[in-house]
Amino acid sequence: MTDTVAGITVPDTALTRDITDYVRDTEGDLLYHHSRRVFFFGALIGQAQELSVDHELLYAGAMFHDRGLTEDHRDSTLRFEVDGANEVFEFLMERGASRERAHSAWLGIALHTTPGIPEFMAPEVALVSAGVETDVLGLHFDTVSEEQRRAVVEAHPRPDFKNRILSAFHHGMAHRPGSTFGTMNADVLEHFEPGFTRDDFVEIIKGNDWGE
Repeated sequence: MTDTVAGITVPDTALTRDITDYVRDTEGDLLYHHSRRVFFFGALIGQAQELSVDHELLYAGAMFHDRGLTEDHRDSTLRFEVDGANEVFEFLMERGASRERAHSAWLGIALHTTPGIPEFMAPEVALVSAGVETDVLGLHFDTVSEEQRRAVVEAHPRPDFKNRILSAFHHGMAHRPGSTFGTMNADVLEHFEPGFTRDDFVEIIKGNDWGE
């Protein structure tokens, strides 16, 4: 089956078919369509940068990157990124991937909310973040042409996406506020969670048990 959007084709492999079926069955439309857009935007940015990209591995990272926000991880106290990273690692290993490949997918997801680091790593890691940054934050917007953006959004619509993805972030992290320390995720809880107070890095240093 050919699955092409804006000139980017999802590799037609048993792995990508398994990934698509799994994510479609376990996520709602919001996260599914967002994850697909992350893949296509990431691949288009890689194309613009003339990178050599393993699109099968990029697809795995893109499609699993928000799995930690779902009901399947509602009891977790880990960072939601780590939940998704652990899940993709297990998924790939169960299907015969090498540990190195599975770890690359793990890194792409674990680091996708940590700006300033993934961009210096392998394309399959960097482009998960780039795809997320494009779809959520509007970064790299002009790296993808208007025609390409239109094609991706026509294939995977984003109705009221800004408000809906913020709600998904909130509900995916409200039960584990401590996991947001030192991350942009604390911004979400500060906006939407009554009574949330972020941990202060400076105060932790000043108030710790060291005497000096």
